[in-house]
Amino acid sequence: MESTLHSLGDLIISALPTFFLVILLHFYLKAVFYKPLQRVLAERKQATEGARKLAAEALTRAEGKAAAYEESIKSARNEMYQEQEILRRKWRDEQTAQIASARHATEAQVKAARDQIAAQVAEARQSLEANSWQLADEIAEAVLAGRAR
Repeated sequence: MESTLHSLGDLIISALPTFFLVILLHFYLKAVFYKPLQRVLAERKQATEGARKLAAEALTRAEGKAAAYEESIKSARNEMYQEQEILRRKWRDEQTAQIASARHATEAQVKAARDQIAAQVAEARQSLEANSWQLADEIAEAVLAGRAR
């Protein structure tokens, strides 16, 4: 057993330079490779997060501008619809006035035509009345002349 311990001691003693070399290599790699790598990765992360933050801010601004643009379009549409409604009302009022004017003109023409027809009827009655007595006399003479024959 003592020989095993002695062999183990020799093995540990011969392994000590390798152990120190591994520890030295560890600190060397840490100082030369990992620290610069971690620094670069940290800078990269900071840059990407900064870019993401800037992109998020730009997106927020763009969304705000888009909302304002949509609101202005909505406002312009409402204004246009109001102007169209005012124009439609104006046209409807003008059309109503034209219809009323045409109706009055037509009623006046109908009244004038009725008056003219009534005058013609009265004139025809007078003419018939005057002619009826004359026709009655002629008929009576024709009947009497026919009996006399």
